[in-house]
Amino acid sequence: MNWNQRLLSTPIIANITKKIISAKASREAHSIAEHFTQFLQPHVAVNQALKEEAFKIRHNVYCEELAFEEVRENGQETDEFDEQSIFSLIKHKPSETFTSCVRLVTSNGPEQLLPIEKYCLDSITNEALSPKRFNRAEIAEISRLAVKADFRRRKADHYKGSGTGVISEISYSETELRCFPFIAIGLYMAAATMGMNTGIRHVYVMMEPRLARSMKFIGISFQQLGPTVDYHGLRAPYYISPEIFMKDLSPGFKSLYKTIEKDICLQLKQMNLT
Repeated sequence: MNWNQRLLSTPIIANITKKIISAKASREAHSIAEHFTQFLQPHVAVNQALKEEAFKIRHNVYCEELAFEEVRENGQETDEFDEQSIFSLIKHKPSETFTSCVRLVTSNGPEQLLPIEKYCLDSITNEALSPKRFNRAEIAEISRLAVKADFRRRKADHYKGSGTGVISEISYSETELRCFPFIAIGLYMAAATMGMNTGIRHVYVMMEPRLARSMKFIGISFQQLGPTVDYHGLRAPYYISPEIFMKDLSPGFKSLYKTIEKDICLQLKQMNLT
């Protein structure tokens, strides 16, 4: 058991240790935010070509690597919810390569269900925050987040320099958090920006509880709405609102968010969505 593991497994000092780790993450994020635009750039899919880039990344991850979906002849993974979605990608600028993507599924009426409503509604036991309680135009779901294998976390001796697409990495607890790549954080922040700037007030996501705990360390506090279920692995339903997102986000990661928000908002204007 390493140093972090020993500290985090000691009840008396666990809370203090986690606060120290969170503060370290926030300080590191200040530095990352300053250099984020040098290496990575968020893109809203303002045209069909960019949407297809997202579909190709999803096919690479969801079909070829994870086998969650069938391999498609056209090399693009799509589904019924894409027609009601806004997409964001992150490009690695030095290589001009799109590293990752995420979508924000919206609803224009009761006939347009979110994925969580169609497939996992029974897993939501917190009825007060169920999507059926809110205005359809104000709900959305973060969905189909995918990061190419070449741009994910690797062992330290395998990824030095900006060519990996991960500018920096912070080790929290190997037992609980593993290490959280900034590309994935950037995707959640891009999705948050797309939602907050298009009138979304209530956001849902199906994710692994471990991932939710990792996000909490940087101040993104998703609220669990029900038990873990088997949905492409063990996942649980989570909820977050713009107020919760901005209230809890640590100062360093707010800097990173503002950097991403600036790019995303300019592109949303091109789509007449703001």
